[in-house]
Amino acid sequence: MTTTAVHTRKRSWTPSQIVLTLLGVAVSAVMLSPLLWALFTSLKSETESVEVPTHWLPKDWTGQAWSAIFETGNITNWFVNSLVVSVCVTAVVVLVAALAGYGFARTEFRGKGLLMGVVMAGLMVSPAVLGVPLFTTVQQMGMVDTYWGMILPQCAPAAMVYILYKFFQGVPRELEEAAFIDGAGRWRVFFTIILPLSRPSLAAVGIFTFISSWNNFLWPYMVTNNPDLMTMPNGIATVMNSYGIQWAQLMAGGLMAGLPLIIVFVFFQRQIVAGVAHTGLAGQ
Repeated sequence: MTTTAVHTRKRSWTPSQIVLTLLGVAVSAVMLSPLLWALFTSLKSETESVEVPTHWLPKDWTGQAWSAIFETGNITNWFVNSLVVSVCVTAVVVLVAALAGYGFARTEFRGKGLLMGVVMAGLMVSPAVLGVPLFTTVQQMGMVDTYWGMILPQCAPAAMVYILYKFFQGVPRELEEAAFIDGAGRWRVFFTIILPLSRPSLAAVGIFTFISSWNNFLWPYMVTNNPDLMTMPNGIATVMNSYGIQWAQLMAGGLMAGLPLIIVFVFFQRQIVAGVAHTGLAGQ
């Protein structure tokens, strides 16, 4: 009887746990409601999607909007373009940010403070301000309407360099010194010791970069007019401009564009949390 009472007491919820659970449910409902609205709207006919007053559930469930978005737009090609651009940008950013962050954290060279100041200044400059000079540079290099024109200007984010710089500062120097004593060089230490230890932070940087590149609308819109090179955000916007605002198709296209990001958050949320915790930025 006593043991049963103890277990029952342990399983009972405290008032604070109840309040926090209810608060979590309320916040989750608020966050999920736009996705549910988009899903239900995409399953309505175009006529029903603009009815007033509006209603959540379709009266007549139909997949007409989903089939129309595939017929009126080259959505498969846009999806592939977004995937190619985002994966390439992510790979280059992870490599460049890791090398730059480690260089700032572990090496001493003339002008280090000035270069670090330039990197920090990059955190204060909006990407929209750099649009015109970047486009002029890309145009002079002959990379307009090319994959390289969309990829390379996105490959130098100052924030990712700073995140890895903060992480590498927290790695014990004794690990590197022991490897140096054993005859390892700087590059071997970096690839065999530092990178394996920084997997959580590298994963977070890769995920953040992939999400940012996938959602990037402005730069691909500026640098390409070729329908065969358009990414998902640009392609869907083009279809909507050509055929008018058709809300059911718009919601279907938006869900298609957001599906990879939802998958990333669902399957890699542990890596995101662990990466932010390991960078030392969680309390800042």
